[in-house]
Amino acid sequence: MDSRQDVVVVTGSSGFIGSVLIEKLADRFVPVGLDLFVPEHPPAGAQYIRIDLTSDESVDETLEQVRRRYGDRIASVIHLAAYFDLTGEPNPKYEAVTVRGTERLLRALQDFEVEQFVFSSTMLVHAPGMKGQPIDEDWPLDPKLPYRASKIQTETLIREQRGDIPAVMMRPAGVYDDMCRATFLAHQIARIHERLPVSHVYPGDLDTGQPFIHLNDLLDALLAIVERRKELPAELPLLIGETDTPTFGELQRELGRLIHGKAWETRRIPKSLARIGAWVQGEVLDQDPFIRPWMVNISDDHYELDISRARNLLGWEPKHSLRDTLPRMIDALKADPARWYKTNKLNPASVAAEQVQTEEREEEEKEDPKRHQAAMREHMQHMRMMHFDMLWVHFLNMLLGLWLATSPFVFGTFGADTFSEAVIRVTEERGLWAPSLRNSLTAWSDLLSGILIMGFSALALSPRLSWAPWANTAVGIWLLFAPLFFWAPSAAVYANDTIVGALVITFSILVPMMPGMSHEGMMDESDMPPGWTYCPSTYLQRLPIIALGAIGFVIARALAAYQLGHIDYVWEPFFSGEGDRNGTEFIITSDVSRAWPIADGGLGATSYMFEILMGVMGGRSRWRTMPWMVLLFGIVVVPLGVISIYFIIIQPMMIGTYCTLCLAAALAMLIMIPFALDELVAMGQFQIANTRRGRPFWRSFFMGDALPGSSKDADRPGFDVPIDELVRSASRGITVPWTLVASSVLGAWLMFSRLVFGTEPPMADSDHLVGALVITIAVTAMAEVARPLRFINAAFGLWLIAAPWLLAGGGPLAAAHGGVAGLILIVLSLPRGARSQEHYGGWDRYVF
Repeated sequence: MDSRQDVVVVTGSSGFIGSVLIEKLADRFVPVGLDLFVPEHPPAGAQYIRIDLTSDESVDETLEQVRRRYGDRIASVIHLAAYFDLTGEPNPKYEAVTVRGTERLLRALQDFEVEQFVFSSTMLVHAPGMKGQPIDEDWPLDPKLPYRASKIQTETLIREQRGDIPAVMMRPAGVYDDMCRATFLAHQIARIHERLPVSHVYPGDLDTGQPFIHLNDLLDALLAIVERRKELPAELPLLIGETDTPTFGELQRELGRLIHGKAWETRRIPKSLARIGAWVQGEVLDQDPFIRPWMVNISDDHYELDISRARNLLGWEPKHSLRDTLPRMIDALKADPARWYKTNKLNPASVAAEQVQTEEREEEEKEDPKRHQAAMREHMQHMRMMHFDMLWVHFLNMLLGLWLATSPFVFGTFGADTFSEAVIRVTEERGLWAPSLRNSLTAWSDLLSGILIMGFSALALSPRLSWAPWANTAVGIWLLFAPLFFWAPSAAVYANDTIVGALVITFSILVPMMPGMSHEGMMDESDMPPGWTYCPSTYLQRLPIIALGAIGFVIARALAAYQLGHIDYVWEPFFSGEGDRNGTEFIITSDVSRAWPIADGGLGATSYMFEILMGVMGGRSRWRTMPWMVLLFGIVVVPLGVISIYFIIIQPMMIGTYCTLCLAAALAMLIMIPFALDELVAMGQFQIANTRRGRPFWRSFFMGDALPGSSKDADRPGFDVPIDELVRSASRGITVPWTLVASSVLGAWLMFSRLVFGTEPPMADSDHLVGALVITIAVTAMAEVARPLRFINAAFGLWLIAAPWLLAGGGPLAAAHGGVAGLILIVLSLPRGARSQEHYGGWDRYVF
């Protein structure tokens, strides 16, 4: 019979080896692929059938389909399907898939005329040998790990249950190709490529190693096994691999030379230290490290192969060697690091910076100057048309300017001489100028500001005067601060200036295209940074910050109104103050508050207004088109937020009471912080990558730019999707591990522990301060890009243990409490906790 009519069944046909084997067999045989996952577009001449080796019904049904299509005769069954994981721990799937799956398959094949059964075992079923002592198929077996044990058990099962079916137990070395695809070798290359500290240490003998086999050589061996099936013994163990075994030390030196141009220095470390490190990473820090304790235990194992049996029976000899293939492997890595990492199932985010350089080279090779110039002209024309389409915003600003300039005459601020008792009280307590003078100053400010707004708006009608909208923005910012500088006696003037100032900023640079932006940056439609899995600047992600900013603004405005004398009462349901003032009133008129030259409540309101405006500003790609604004936004949210939280923390310590509204505003500010951090990281990565490719730092900082390697986030849910989808999209990059929640609860307990243990300052103040800071750190660390900050809480835990011995004010019970709380906090601060599937480019290495 023509061999092209012979049927060869391949299990695991969608895997690394199986998918290529199917294509190679298609030239000479009729390949039939069996796998749990069937490809949508199988190669020409091949058939795929789904099979579940853990199910008797599935195996019987699949082989019945094979019988109906191809008859009872099967030339060879190449059994590649098996289970493997990197944990080194026993897993029921080894038994269910590898052992019992093979048993089911063999049992179902007894009704067929099968000329050969090839089981893909592993060279590692053998015990390790010694350097200079090649092992052959008769070398002792060693089932010391679950994966190896499952292969040995399956080989035994095949011998017992194969019946009349001839069987080959192929024992290949580690398989690789020109892109690597060998898991352990790929990780070794990646560690050296990324210059990780662990790439310089090894717990085993550097003069030991394991052989490999190129994928093409393995396929040739399998083809020879099938073609010579009638000439082979009924039971045949067969080692397949290269006879040259490069040692780990040799590989390290050669990889260093190929990747970085120098031999890589590697030092041997004690196995106990390596095991502790692997255990800490996996069990204590709750990470998913590649290096496991079992790998440390076998790091001295050495294998060299005697392939005489394969030479004699198959006429086979490896044509490749790992030493000769390494240069091609590393060339592929350097040519396209991201593709190489994806191919080897590594995290391509780790090489995001190199991805920028790779795609920039590709763009330069493809760039057509004439097409680029034509696109630029089209873009410039589009921008000009957009400017004229948006002229209405400048006319609207003219109306706002006219309204502002005439408002002193409408509100009667010129010449007003009657003021409320609250305004008089504030004037006396703060030692301010006379209310009439302050009123006049605000009136002149509004009049002049209104005239300037009208003038700058008129100039902004010309597209050539791109500075005019920025001048109007500056006037708008002044209007937000002017009532605070002058301690405006009029509530109407304060509200008017705030509203007009915010609207002028909005219609100057928010609604129209922001003037002065890079044309290259605007022409680039990408919104996802290189190596990221989502866009960090979507409106849904900014929405929580905007909403919380609005809450904070309303609260701060109420506090500012009392401080300015516009109202004579502030709502406070819980805390009392001194005299006739409640806790809130007492705090916002305390010496701490008076230390500010302006009303600190008003300053907070202005900060919240900036958060709202900057939260709305810009599109999905603003992390690279508006870096300056993202940085300012981050400064307002993060550092200023932490400072404001700190001042609220010290209220009971320095003033002796709390302010409910202040606590609510602080909570809003705290929740904002994790939502803002990922965009800051993306902006920083953009600036670094753009500068490395030769672009001026300050130009890209203020004008933005395009960034090769960026892509478009396909996940763009609108507001019409279910609420759970909105929440998921708004909180991408944020996870809430139970350890951080527990740390926050512990922090809250510490803040009020003085009520339970009766501690006195300074011990009571220490617990209060540490508790509040623990909450702040824990909530901030819920942003995955800030997860390492949790280790700061471990330092606070050490302080809690030491504080009772260093500070007065606590008894024996309080000291014991501090020790227990400190230990609990340290334990809670070590695990990383659950992490999402999101990636953050090169920042991934810091999410530990």
